Amino acid sequence: MTVIGVITRGKYGHRLVDVIKEHSDFSVVTADLPEFVPIFIEEPDEFMENLTFDRHVFSAKIVVTYSLHPDLTSAIAKLAAEAGVRSLIIPGGPSRASVSELKQISEASGMDIEVDETCCTLEPNSFNSPFAEIFGSPILKVKTENGKIAKVEVIKGAPCGSTWHMARELVGVPVKDAPPKAGLLIQQYPCRAIRGEMGGIHESAELHKQALIKALDSEE
Repeated sequence: MTVIGVITRGKYGHRLVDVIKEHSDFSVVTADLPEFVPIFIEEPDEFMENLTFDRHVFSAKIVVTYSLHPDLTSAIAKLAAEAGVRSLIIPGGPSRASVSELKQISEASGMDIEVDETCCTLEPNSFNSPFAEIFGSPILKVKTENGKIAKVEVIKGAPCGSTWHMARELVGVPVKDAPPKAGLLIQQYPCRAIRGEMGGIHESAELHKQALIKALDSEE
């Protein structure tokens, strides 16, 4: 059985655990980080040593960390590499991760490290498979009847669960209105991607809109 590790922090990461359990047969192992930590952590490795942190999470070969802090994320990447983790997936984008340091860790250890602003851009590779074959950049299959959406099957969806929400809500929508409706539904879903600027939730909405258009074009 595939085991996925999820490192949560405060409100972040718990929804991913629920989505994995609902939409896959993967097993999940978790560890929690404190919600409130210093803005700058001078000795991240020492800071991690002093935490009550369940390192059993690194028994998974694929780990998603919602550490959302450059210093914490680098310390976690070192621990993951030492434990033999194959793929470390880091939501939150470069502002929440020291990309140059993570690159050095990746090159030294051979562990794949993916830093994504939104996890619905995740594409599969030889390291993060099979997780990224089910969760990541959306892939849909659509059936229409009488000019309306009759069914939307999610082949691959966003780890936050927004794709499955969109799929349910699109049933009954006129085909001509479905692509913009798809994007709107994603923006309305309580995803924690960045809002109010380019990228973030707007990029997620466009990805889902285009995925629906592609599915409609290839309907059998």
